[in-house]
Amino acid sequence: MLLIRKADERGHADHGWLNSWHTFSFADYYDPDYMGFRSLRVINDDRVQPGMGFSAHPHRDMEIISYVLDGELEHRDSMGNGSVIRPGELQRMSAGTGITHSEFNPSKSEPVHFLQIWILPDQKGLSPDYEQKLFPDEVKRGKLRLIGSSDGRDGSVTIHQDASIYAAMLDPGAEIVHTIPSGRHVWVQVARGKIHVNGYTLEQGGGAAVTDEDRLEIAGIENAEILLFDLA
Repeated sequence: MLLIRKADERGHADHGWLNSWHTFSFADYYDPDYMGFRSLRVINDDRVQPGMGFSAHPHRDMEIISYVLDGELEHRDSMGNGSVIRPGELQRMSAGTGITHSEFNPSKSEPVHFLQIWILPDQKGLSPDYEQKLFPDEVKRGKLRLIGSSDGRDGSVTIHQDASIYAAMLDPGAEIVHTIPSGRHVWVQVARGKIHVNGYTLEQGGGAAVTDEDRLEIAGIENAEILLFDLA
């Protein structure tokens, strides 16, 4: 069964400096039918104007993942980490017992477009931790590349949850297949472009919750980038 989440049905907040679309309930947007999916709690599709950003704020007991699509995102946190996240890079921050961080667009002229993803950890009270890796376009083109996993296999970042995150870039007409093991669930998110998923059409910002299926057939309609979450 596929439950389609259309892009224009998501929550939306335009603060001027921040234009954000919420796949699941977040901040002032509340929808009891979309509180998350399995351990996946937040997918925010954010665009931040030049020189603007999120000032220092706290988190705890959450796996926070940032995936930049266009522009640059500057990160600083109370562990002393400071970095700039660029397109194709995935940053995982485990908030654990508590962490403070900020995120800014360091550009004076270009906006930054990124997805911020929250996944519930498999246990509370973890030590705060941070990891960032680049997954170039060529390793994602026409195939699902593992970028996050519970054991860090194949060079992916480590997530403290029984979850695997894949990224793929699809040209028009390109097709990929994902086999779903028994008892697993999948969320597909279109970061950009347009795709078919088992016969359904999804546009940029759209998503699909997949349960009781053993196979996903995904095809590019136009140049597309997707994230696929394989969840317990």
